[in-house]
Amino acid sequence: MSSKISRLVNRRSGGRTAVDPSSVLGALSSAVFVLDSEDRFIQANLAAEQFFGTSSASLGGKPLAIFLPSDSPIFLLIAQVRAAGNSASEYDLSIESPRVGSHVVTLDVAALPEEPGVVVVCLQTRSIARKIEQHLTHRHTARSVTAMAAMLAHEVKNPLSGIRGAAQLLEGSVPENDRQLTRLICEEADRIVALVDRMEMFSDNRPIARGAVNIHEVLGHVRRLVESVQGKTVRFVESYDPSLPPVLGNRNLLIQLFLNLVKNAVEASPDEGGEVVLGTRYQQGVRLAVPGSGSRIDLPLTITVQDNGPGIPEDLRARLFEPFVSSKPNGKGLGLALVAKIVDDHGGIIEVDEEGRRTVFRISLPKAT
Repeated sequence: MSSKISRLVNRRSGGRTAVDPSSVLGALSSAVFVLDSEDRFIQANLAAEQFFGTSSASLGGKPLAIFLPSDSPIFLLIAQVRAAGNSASEYDLSIESPRVGSHVVTLDVAALPEEPGVVVVCLQTRSIARKIEQHLTHRHTARSVTAMAAMLAHEVKNPLSGIRGAAQLLEGSVPENDRQLTRLICEEADRIVALVDRMEMFSDNRPIARGAVNIHEVLGHVRRLVESVQGKTVRFVESYDPSLPPVLGNRNLLIQLFLNLVKNAVEASPDEGGEVVLGTRYQQGVRLAVPGSGSRIDLPLTITVQDNGPGIPEDLRARLFEPFVSSKPNGKGLGLALVAKIVDDHGGIIEVDEEGRRTVFRISLPKAT
């Protein structure tokens, strides 16, 4: 099967193929597969294997109709391309079947003139595009917070020191009844300085020290911390992949990351029947650039933090990782902004989804080699 595609590539390049076509297809995050004139699989890349839930060898020779219903719009587009001998694309196409589930995809279909009836199909799920978009948004948020933190540290802390010093000098020369005002000035100045100190952690742009980290040990440590200080009783459920390889990360920063998420999950859970589910699994991740380098890595390690609270308010969902955005009455709105920065420093992705009445934060991280 793959030899047919190789012959086609060799024919187009004059027989001077420098790269194995199978390697090229396998490197793509989009599902790419080739169908013969009767819509039977000729070849499929790794992403297509994952989409259809079976290996390329098992797909070979099988009709596409086994996996998708015959009235699926994908067959109409394939028939149009095959009849016209050209290429066509369709966006936001809905695909549903018991074998592959429900997906909204972008579909590209192209005919191969050298092989009558043969078509190449490229299928990209919207979830992949959303991951990339969210990753870029969160990276932009983290960098915006970094710039703002540096500005605040320089422009705010120095004048506050002068204001506090002046208030202390005045305290000794005013009547006792007025000293509460000078103390109020000092307390408020100290409060603002403490806030700025929290912001300064965002302005550290140095590369983080990373090594092999057992993420299950990190989650266990975070759980014990939260259970020891949290006021209400919440049931923790652990759904771990015991064979998960180590994460390439910084242990202290990962503890800080998941401590923020787990504390938020506990606070969002109801007072009665509250439940927080911590999960890990291995899956093929989206390939993204590592910050500060020209390399690209896979993010196959997925960690989830799920609660059964009321969910995220609709008006906050799009701005959830921005600084000073919080649904808590006394929240500072810096916890999730810090989470976004730590994930960005690790070259990872963070997503938030609503599954039924449950809020799920999903983090994808690289594995240690």
